[in-house]
Amino acid sequence: MPSPALGAREWLALAGLPGLGAGSLAELAARRPEWPGGWLAVLPREAATALRLWLDHPARSPLSPAVEAALAWVEGSADRHLLHAGHPAWPELLSETPDPPPLLWAWGDLAALAPPKLAMVGSRRATREGLTNAAAFARELAERGWCVVSGMALGIDAAAQQAALDAGGTSVAVLGCGVDVVYPARHHRLHARLREPDGLLLSEHPPGTPARAGFFPRRNRIVTGLSCGVLVVEAAEQSGSLVSARLAGEQGREVFALPGSLHNPQVRGCLRLIREGAVLVRGVDDILAELTQWQAPAMPVAPRDEASGRNDDPLLRWLSGSPTPADALVGLTGLDIAECQRRLLALELEGQAARVAGGWVRLSAP
Repeated sequence: MPSPALGAREWLALAGLPGLGAGSLAELAARRPEWPGGWLAVLPREAATALRLWLDHPARSPLSPAVEAALAWVEGSADRHLLHAGHPAWPELLSETPDPPPLLWAWGDLAALAPPKLAMVGSRRATREGLTNAAAFARELAERGWCVVSGMALGIDAAAQQAALDAGGTSVAVLGCGVDVVYPARHHRLHARLREPDGLLLSEHPPGTPARAGFFPRRNRIVTGLSCGVLVVEAAEQSGSLVSARLAGEQGREVFALPGSLHNPQVRGCLRLIREGAVLVRGVDDILAELTQWQAPAMPVAPRDEASGRNDDPLLRWLSGSPTPADALVGLTGLDIAECQRRLLALELEGQAARVAGGWVRLSAP
């Protein structure tokens, strides 16, 4: 995890440095360099020179216009946010991936990131049956407290996200363009709905960035990285959804697929995934049976043991010696982001829990 001193301004500068991609930046951040000296020491020469100029003479730095423009965009509305590691709403599951984005521009309701999340992907040229299945699964997942994550693309993506919102659930769309760019254009209503309560638009690209073909495969790593698993509803043999399934597998996420007729070319990709080991899904229960660790009823506020001076927070029962991401704890406990962070901080101050790479661990004996 990066130094806690880094805020949005610093991450914006780092993300704009020449010669650094998301993967390289993540590798450097994992070394926990101090700000700014440690970063200047580990950065490649060209990037270090650019950062030094920004630190010492920001008015002369080519990084400054983009940094200030991004901050101004965020300040333009209360529902605009710039997420980064260390931000209370940063999805910790994403930090476990090999090349997490250094920044996520967010527009909408950050509370949509709190529930456990399942990615739903599929064909842009979906059949009527595929669209019906996507809507039905998304609706039931929403009713069971899950957030549906997808890419707001034509076909399966949009059907799933719209159904989740219509059911009173939450949905997060990860875009291959700026969050203020409507792509595809026909989804202007869905784009607007995702900016309202229970919806959220995310992108690793600054506002105003147009959609480009090369952005979408990398966008998919964020869709799956945010999620506990991915459900492929309908996919042809060469579908981009199979890329999402592969990424999910590489990230250690569960891969689910709906079966279909042998004579339907739009499901051959799903049948291939099942043959290769994806979980065959007949209903939502088949999914939840594989993801039981992400489900739990809401917890009551815990009392403090005055005699010992220690906080007997039941949040501790979800912690162990293996790191658990903060957003997973939110889904497990039913707490909101702010309350979960408050309790974790209290446990850390009392020496009962600690934040490590990959999440939180328990320090006290059970």
